[in-house]
Amino acid sequence: MSNVKLAVIFYSMGGVNHEMAKWAKEAGESAGAEVRLLKVEELAPQSAIEENEGWKATVEATKDIPVATSDDIVWADSIIFSTPTRFGTMASQMKQFLDTQGGIWAEGKTINKVVSAMSSAQNPHGGQEATILSLYTSMMHWGAIIASPGYTDPVLFGAGGNPYGTSVTVGQDGKMVEDVEDAVKHQATRTVNIAEMFKAGSNNQ
Repeated sequence: MSNVKLAVIFYSMGGVNHEMAKWAKEAGESAGAEVRLLKVEELAPQSAIEENEGWKATVEATKDIPVATSDDIVWADSIIFSTPTRFGTMASQMKQFLDTQGGIWAEGKTINKVVSAMSSAQNPHGGQEATILSLYTSMMHWGAIIASPGYTDPVLFGAGGNPYGTSVTVGQDGKMVEDVEDAVKHQATRTVNIAEMFKAGSNNQ
């Protein structure tokens, strides 16, 4: 059986979700998956980016990462999304990417993708869980299989105990407050493992 194909798709303004996505990529590869690290297209005007040093630095740091396309969704067996919170829901950049997948959705090409999601916010109750759930709502319409981490490993409690997906608080300095690296890697490994089981079961039917 061929390796599971994992797409790690993120949007990052200050670098946090980029870092989480890199951890997910690393864990996916360690679990034996073929991984694509991808960003969604930036929608903000360049003038706004230029006024924010952290944002500008993130754009520079991610300039060589490919922009996700519908072809990446079709290619993938599993997908991990990482997005910051915007008023309790996903960033508009991520939302537009999902909203433009109607063509492959209509062809049934989003069905049975194994998906999981991660998020961040500037305070512990700033909508992190709601953001992940908003993304999962779209995934239900896709016919995807949601691979939430639940409470499947003690590392999740050290990262705040979010059963929907790893989430992290971002301090005023732009850095992560909680240590979530192990939780991200557990979530990515679990997503790949579930995709492997589903792929093996499908091939044996």
